[in-house]
Amino acid sequence: MSTYGNKTKMSPLLVLLVALLLSASGTLPSEAHSARGHHALKSKTFLSPAILLRPGSVSNKYYFDIAFPRGHIALKSFNGEVVDERGVPVPLHEAYLHHWLVEPYYAPKDAADEAKNLSKIIPDRNSGVCRDTLRQYYGLGSETRHTATWVPDPYGVEAGDPAAPPEGYEERWLLNVHAIDTRGVADRLGCTECRCDLYNVTVDEDGRRIGKGYAGGLRCCYDQTRCKAVKERLGHVDVMTRKVFLRYTVTWLHWSSKVLPVEIYIFDATDKALLQGKSEPACHVEYQVEECSPEKRAKNDCFHVQMAKQVVPRGGDIVYASGHQHAGGLGTSLHGEDGRLLCESIPTYGEGQEAGNEAGYIVGMSTCYPKPGTVAVRDGEVLTVVSNYSSEQRHTGVMGLFYILVAKHGQQ
Repeated sequence: MSTYGNKTKMSPLLVLLVALLLSASGTLPSEAHSARGHHALKSKTFLSPAILLRPGSVSNKYYFDIAFPRGHIALKSFNGEVVDERGVPVPLHEAYLHHWLVEPYYAPKDAADEAKNLSKIIPDRNSGVCRDTLRQYYGLGSETRHTATWVPDPYGVEAGDPAAPPEGYEERWLLNVHAIDTRGVADRLGCTECRCDLYNVTVDEDGRRIGKGYAGGLRCCYDQTRCKAVKERLGHVDVMTRKVFLRYTVTWLHWSSKVLPVEIYIFDATDKALLQGKSEPACHVEYQVEECSPEKRAKNDCFHVQMAKQVVPRGGDIVYASGHQHAGGLGTSLHGEDGRLLCESIPTYGEGQEAGNEAGYIVGMSTCYPKPGTVAVRDGEVLTVVSNYSSEQRHTGVMGLFYILVAKHGQQ
């Protein structure tokens, strides 16, 4: 797997932006450090149900009613990573964390086994923009260990409001973990990018035929599929089934009038609806980057740019922002209607073998913490999300997402 952070040449301007943003990557703002000493701040670590993996296998399951702080609270951060049965972090080159997602939902108070009674649950989605496809409150992937999720004071993500559930319902939380075991596989990058030929599938999880134009992505690496292994090593590694877990830590405060609520918005670089004159969002979540032409390669111009315009329903002050990309990503940015830069999020690539520093993988995304009141968007403003990837080789199933937290104008 190529180490894109080392092999891709960038313009002087981009190099400067990378240097400035990476200097803050993986760290928390100063107020977050001071807040950790606050007597009201609480933190607890949980484990997901066991995830069974064998070389080349895929687990992409939804876990309902997970362990989670209860009561009316203000979420301040949610961090997760894959660990083994001993609690030791598992490196990405053994168990690739494609993504984890966490979101609340409402279930009947006497309901059990929601997975078999999906018709009875009511999703509690984020505020937009892709509410049908990207409805999570939190979600990260390989970058999870070094991407800050801290919500700065005095803000918080509200959860557990007793007045929110419909009568007879209560709030619960679900977790989706998509992990790919790449031990002994024939093409590690191809497996993590879910190339259809390596998974030998012709239909997706719902039984729909996969067309020839779809070379790779989530439709080809669904739960219980398996990526192609190196034949001469298969006999040795096939028996190496193991249990892993998503270990997640939630930090929160009890809700009070001192906490100011924020709205969660997720922007997707694949949504071409506005650019095509359509009003309804068309968020495809993932896309494909083709290998650059020999002419572009000779000019050192192997860059792919994906851009979309989306409407933010309700404006306010941006208090947090961060992007999400896969291997090959060079950074993503969000711009206002007048072209102003709202935030740029740059990936950090690992350089070693240990968990959290795996060579060739994105191990962190830089975040933006604007000073309150300095970066704002208005109601209905058209924002532009830009996602940049290296096109020195083809990439399938890549993403260009942008998360922002917006506080209502005028809050003090």
